[in-house]
Amino acid sequence: MDIKQTASIQHLSRPEGRIAYTDAGTGPLVVAVPGMGDLRSTYDDLVPALLAAGHRVVVADLRGHGDSDTTFRTHGDVETGTDLVALVEHLDAGPAVLVGSSMGGSAAVWAAAQRPELVRALVLVAPHLREHGTPAQIRMNRLLYRAVFVRPWGAAAWASLYTSMFAKGRKSPRHAEHVASIRRSMADAAHLRSFRDLAVALDHSVIEPLVAKVQAPSLVVVGELDPDYKEAGAELARMRDALGGEELLVPGVGHYPQHQAPEVVTPAVLDFLAGLPASPATQENGADERGARA
Repeated sequence: MDIKQTASIQHLSRPEGRIAYTDAGTGPLVVAVPGMGDLRSTYDDLVPALLAAGHRVVVADLRGHGDSDTTFRTHGDVETGTDLVALVEHLDAGPAVLVGSSMGGSAAVWAAAQRPELVRALVLVAPHLREHGTPAQIRMNRLLYRAVFVRPWGAAAWASLYTSMFAKGRKSPRHAEHVASIRRSMADAAHLRSFRDLAVALDHSVIEPLVAKVQAPSLVVVGELDPDYKEAGAELARMRDALGGEELLVPGVGHYPQHQAPEVVTPAVLDFLAGLPASPATQENGADERGARA
């Protein structure tokens, strides 16, 4: 089943603009969000399996990315977390399983800590639960982002980094198509500006003190070649212990295991979701069905 054929783009109004999302299927709610510089299609290998397993699947674009508006002035983990909360409230079908890639995972943790009644579980793919690097390194990176992610070379630069640095290891058969979509999106000056603003604003230190407040069950997925971690296995174990959840280290891939190794990640996600307690919506539907048969 192809989400692009079964779900039209919808929009959620926020104070500074609209968030784009697709909504397909019926059943327990799963809400997914990509990472910085990525698009909803990062989940195109996972979504069909979730739909087939009986989930309602909503996939959102980040502020200023994809089909979301480029009018947003503020970006980051907290801002994306507030968008996730607003989306789950708007859908009125929670609590939801939140799936987040990279900074999308950080935002999902923020949402779970701040609004636990809305979050049934977390699937975190290559998340950032603390800030890495020294203050000097962070300042240097932000200066680099300001210089590199500008026209006319910014879109090409990110497409190259996405492939060579972040998607280390084996590539998805649709890798070239996916990266071409990212590059086309960022060829638009407003999208590239939004991406640069997010890259400069990101500060994962706001997430670290919230991790201990998370009550939801969690699955953390990390690629063993992920360049965002000094040692991927050790960082995965640290995140697993901090959340008290489950872990999956995926061999031979980098920062995007959801589409670099879907044959590994998708079954693990489905098994994790199948082991969760029934959602309130499922329990209510079951009670309604039993009442109708009585």
